[in-house]
Amino acid sequence: MTLSDLGELGLLAELERRGLAQGVEDDAAQLAGGVVITQDALVEGVHFRLDWISWRDLGWRAAAVNLSDLAASGADAEGLVVALAAPPETRVDDVLELYEGLAETGVPVVGGDTTQSAQLVLSVTAAGRSARVPGRSGARPGDQLVVTGPLGGAGAAFRRQAFVRPPLRLAEGRELAAYAHAQLDVSDGLAVDAAHIAVRSRCRLVVELERVPLADGADLDDLGFGEDYELLAAVEDPRRFAVVGRCEEGEGVVLTLDGAPYRLGGWEHFR
Repeated sequence: MTLSDLGELGLLAELERRGLAQGVEDDAAQLAGGVVITQDALVEGVHFRLDWISWRDLGWRAAAVNLSDLAASGADAEGLVVALAAPPETRVDDVLELYEGLAETGVPVVGGDTTQSAQLVLSVTAAGRSARVPGRSGARPGDQLVVTGPLGGAGAAFRRQAFVRPPLRLAEGRELAAYAHAQLDVSDGLAVDAAHIAVRSRCRLVVELERVPLADGADLDDLGFGEDYELLAAVEDPRRFAVVGRCEEGEGVVLTLDGAPYRLGGWEHFR
């Protein structure tokens, strides 16, 4: 058996089954005292291309994808720990620009590591505190599904051989976490991420695609690309957020467009 046989989600399930990892079902790990912590690695040629993105935007992106997990956890961000692996011939000015992009998020870099490698790898750990982490397992039949902003922008940009800066939704995450039954960030595609809530909450999620706010230049198929880093939440009262669907009795995810079934792709590492 290989990683391509299991896929990322299958690997995580196998680690859990063997007792080699625990609590990996949510966006961030929860520790004592309300501490939440998350980590993502960006690998050149897998997550980014330097001819499509500036060093400054890469720094912002590396921070933002982690801060998005904190936002999904309703957390205040307190610090970033950055590990940088780069070829020795990398220009110092480029590295400084990358760290300037990290700093633009307003969350300080408080530690990390540097080492050499054949390609650029940027691994960021973000830590914060949350009074309440909704997680993915609390959605209930009758809940409304809401999002914090337009989706599809990352997919539309990728078609133009470019990357957009992920949004920071920390304030919205804290606001929603006070009352959301389930919450996560949209990083792997709308259908894939909705399925995480459906599986953990043991209910069916119905997404009405005509209600999904689209980013400028995006079409429906861009919703399967992922990397939008908006938040998707199951709530009893949507309040100020855009409603895109609902939770029902049953299982799985149903996507409809004007009442007709619709299929979207998604992203999973190793597959």
